[in-house]
Amino acid sequence: MPEIPNHARLIRFGLYEFDGQSGELRKDGKTRPRLQGQPLEVLLHLLDRPGEVVTREELRQRLWPADTFVDYDHSLNTAVNKLREALSDSADNPRFIQTIPRRGYRFIASIEVVNGAVVSGAPDLTNPVRNRESGANSTSSSETRSGVLSDPEELPTAPRGIVRLLFSLIQVMYLSFYVISLANLRQWEPFLSQEVPHAKWLFALVLVTALVGIPVRLYFLSAAAFGYRGLTRRFLSLFPAIFPLDEFWALAPFLLLDQISVGLALAVTAALLYVPFSQRSLLLMGEGKPTRG
Repeated sequence: MPEIPNHARLIRFGLYEFDGQSGELRKDGKTRPRLQGQPLEVLLHLLDRPGEVVTREELRQRLWPADTFVDYDHSLNTAVNKLREALSDSADNPRFIQTIPRRGYRFIASIEVVNGAVVSGAPDLTNPVRNRESGANSTSSSETRSGVLSDPEELPTAPRGIVRLLFSLIQVMYLSFYVISLANLRQWEPFLSQEVPHAKWLFALVLVTALVGIPVRLYFLSAAAFGYRGLTRRFLSLFPAIFPLDEFWALAPFLLLDQISVGLALAVTAALLYVPFSQRSLLLMGEGKPTRG
């Protein structure tokens, strides 16, 4: 793949525009803190070879002369993390800089040189979720904002500990729904049989989804508790299956119609309908501050 000419240094990728001559980085036309020093050199080197693996040794030779005494691994990880922070990128779920374990890094997003030449980053065939996100970065900002789901680049960052705590509480809430519903199913049967046609199918659906949901919630809860770094990526891959499950259980308040009013059941259900989206947004917000190179 041809290198980007040195004179063509105004480059666009995703919602960003980067001026390699000045180190100026803009997002949606708004200037962000200027890149300097090692993070700037890393980005320039990766943009010189989009879609290709740039080894850690190549970066070391570019960043430090041969007679420099420094902890290369730690310093390089720090430079890459600072660069990812500037780009609101994540090592676990990268949109721009992909880590190649024990080898180096690769710039995976499509880039556009302002003079019109387009050089596309190589897709990561092992991760279809990542491929879809990388492809989305090449769309215009207006198209991105029109999407139903929150764009990761538009979400604020949040401390990972708080994110995992809130995510865990949501899992506990769903577990409570499942357990309480199964424990009281026989008590609700006479009431629902009078109010709901074909109630036996509803009972079967509650039973099946609860039995499926319990191990799923236990998995997410343990992953959050033990700090599993692939949690966000795994949740995003399972989101198409989790979404209908959570939307069905948003109707759980209606199982309490013999104890609460219809209006209250509707209000709680309306709030629960948003919870699947909040889980996704929470995890993406926690990925805004990468912790490893």
